[in-house]
Amino acid sequence: MSSGGTGPAVATADTTGITVIADRPDRAVYAAGGLVWRVVDDKVRILLIHRTKYRDVTLPKGKVDPGEMLAETAVREIFEETGIRVVLGAPVGVSRYTMANRKQKVVHYWAAEATDEAVRASAFVPNREIAALEWMSVKKARARLSYPVDVEILEAFAKLIADGALRTFPLIVLRHAKAANRGVWLGSDATRPLTPRGRAQADAIVGPLRAFGVQKIVTSDARRCVETVKPLAKSLDLKLTKTPLLSQDAWDEGESDPRAVVGKRVRAGKATVLCSHGPVLPDILREIALATGTMRGSYLGSASALEVGAFSVVHLSATNPGSGIISIETHLPKI
Repeated sequence: MSSGGTGPAVATADTTGITVIADRPDRAVYAAGGLVWRVVDDKVRILLIHRTKYRDVTLPKGKVDPGEMLAETAVREIFEETGIRVVLGAPVGVSRYTMANRKQKVVHYWAAEATDEAVRASAFVPNREIAALEWMSVKKARARLSYPVDVEILEAFAKLIADGALRTFPLIVLRHAKAANRGVWLGSDATRPLTPRGRAQADAIVGPLRAFGVQKIVTSDARRCVETVKPLAKSLDLKLTKTPLLSQDAWDEGESDPRAVVGKRVRAGKATVLCSHGPVLPDILREIALATGTMRGSYLGSASALEVGAFSVVHLSATNPGSGIISIETHLPKI
């Protein structure tokens, strides 16, 4: 649940479009939450929480539990505080402030739609931590929130509305987890398995990838890629779509074809994981930019330069994916 505190003494909010999610925290206190929204009578409504102890009005959030990555923290905390199950949309900023104990707190936020079904299923009742939930317009929420950092996050969300990018879907570009060393493996490169560390990485990314509502998994047919996404597929009861078009062997031979894969996924408009290899990732990100009419830049290189077990989430408009990339966030592995 949400951590304590008397409110920020010094605070800033980072609402840039390209975000690196530090899932290997430093000495700061890390937390995550969401700007939960729904549409009622064609109008956007924002969910605010009234905290019992601090008598404030804020956004649902809470500290990272041991072993968690920030995206799964956000989903868990939203559910624990509101009873509403959500999947994460586009990131809407990072707030930083100094707590009473002089430690810095860093909170990552995502937009998260509350479906009518999820709202009806909520079993929330007032408790020792949360006194009440309140839905209101963006305009009223600006005046109601207790802290300036929360207002800055709200303003980033309001920009999504103004840009017509409220509903999004993600294409998640994942580099396979740590595999057996190529120099000592006696078999073919495509048959290299994951190491124990790689298997731990594959397990660790299940939670954060589920947080984005994954509906489809497309992977290189290389063993190390397939083994990376198997735990996720099992967790979601999804079948893997294996393809040589994203494989390193095909890339080495000039026969890979990320364009065919990416084009199909953009047209489908579903939350999809694309698991591939380091040399292929820049081509995948470039094809996403081309397929969505996005101007290319150095940010694509940053989003594709992934460590093993890391992933970049590319958010696209659900209603008009050709309008360009909304935002990209890169998640570093904890293991």
